[in-house]
Amino acid sequence: MRNLFFLLLIFPLTSCGKSELNWLILSPNNIEGLTNLKFLLSGLTTTIYISIVSIIISIILGLLVSIPSLAKSKFLSYLNIGYVEIVRAIPLLVLILWIYYGLPIMTGISFSPFVSGIIALSISESAFQAEIFRAGINSIKKSQWEAGSSLGLSFFRKLRLVILPQAIKNILPAIGNQFVYVLKMSSLVSIIGIGDLTRKANELVVTTYRPLEIYTFLILEYLILILVVSFLVRKLERRLQKD
Repeated sequence: MRNLFFLLLIFPLTSCGKSELNWLILSPNNIEGLTNLKFLLSGLTTTIYISIVSIIISIILGLLVSIPSLAKSKFLSYLNIGYVEIVRAIPLLVLILWIYYGLPIMTGISFSPFVSGIIALSISESAFQAEIFRAGINSIKKSQWEAGSSLGLSFFRKLRLVILPQAIKNILPAIGNQFVYVLKMSSLVSIIGIGDLTRKANELVVTTYRPLEIYTFLILEYLILILVVSFLVRKLERRLQKD
């Protein structure tokens, strides 16, 4: 299995003759390469920004969606289940296209590509965040709810002051992992013209006709970005375990 993985890894490189490669277009040692590198890296800020905003909004939405699942009312529980199942069933790419192209036709309300991308990412991710919050809250012992009741706290005050502080500590690693997921999925917003890392790479491919070199560099960009985020998530997880 290890040998097979190694062969699959090196096959794309060994199958290309040296005459087919032109890594000089991404070399910082010449003006063209430096210009291309700056152009590709210019999408980094957009990718990070749209991912951070989307994960924050999705956490808020996910928390709000998870609250009905705690109620004894079957109607409210079904609302939670229905939202989660419907949103998770819609492919993110389809949701992005529908919000950007379909929503204005149906409602007359239109958003910029950037806002449309954030809305789509936030809605799609909120279903996963809702399940994370639901599991985290349900993991708290019933005695904690009873302790809040003995203090005369209302449901929402118990949730805010007693339950959520404990639940958030348990679910932070899962939320961090979802941030990695959002970073990867943010590449889909390039389809509606947002100048993220993927969009910049596509534009450069059109002008240079060097897809292998540029998309290889794009992979490295996402790889480094996600490895940094994953490292921070694991570091946070270890700190929480010590506490």
